[in-house]
Amino acid sequence: MYPTDSTQRVSHETIYTAIYAQPRGELRRQLIACLRHGHSTRMPRTRGTDRRAQIPDMVSIHVRPPEIEDRLLPGHWEGDFIKGANNQSSVGVLVERTSRLVLLAKMEDATAASALAGFSAKLNSIVAPLRQSFTYDQGKEMSRHQELAAATGGKVYFCDPHSPWQRRTCENTNGLLRQYLPKGTDLSVYSQDELDAIADSLNSRPRATHAFHSPFEVFAATLVSASQSPSAKH
Repeated sequence: MYPTDSTQRVSHETIYTAIYAQPRGELRRQLIACLRHGHSTRMPRTRGTDRRAQIPDMVSIHVRPPEIEDRLLPGHWEGDFIKGANNQSSVGVLVERTSRLVLLAKMEDATAASALAGFSAKLNSIVAPLRQSFTYDQGKEMSRHQELAAATGGKVYFCDPHSPWQRRTCENTNGLLRQYLPKGTDLSVYSQDELDAIADSLNSRPRATHAFHSPFEVFAATLVSASQSPSAKH
């Protein structure tokens, strides 16, 4: 209502606080339904002790160069698995941190072999200068991360356990993808062509963070820059 008057604005945290402060009832349900993720409560940042076996030879996100965190350079990706009904099916998600470009990979299952094959194929479809690093959580499907690094030429970094904000670009993208790939459904029914069409839909959507340019437009500009680089292969 007041786009040019900063004194008439509130932060997103204030909005969330106002919504969750509502007493139980129909108004609260209607307001929560308008949220992107539709959570009935705010999700805590810490969610207990990690009980998974540690992946060998992990490189921590804490040694990742600061220019990756600051999104100063393109070619740095975040990854995740979106799981289907009863965790029986999955789709691999890749998001480029600077442009927010999304790539989706059809997975036969949620094993390390599928992750290696699916993520390698998608990352290698991108010109070499634009696949510098890959950040993931400590899911067991990334146990073959050294092979992924060798196959793609990028470095692999791991987040701390139960720290989704360390991959917030991918987490936010997952919320958008759930509009196309609802929770509790069988994701194996989607072909790679159908997943590519879903990714194209997100990549052509204007984003406020890009002054309402789309991820496609921003990534295209980085491709032009990469093609002019002496290190570009193709």
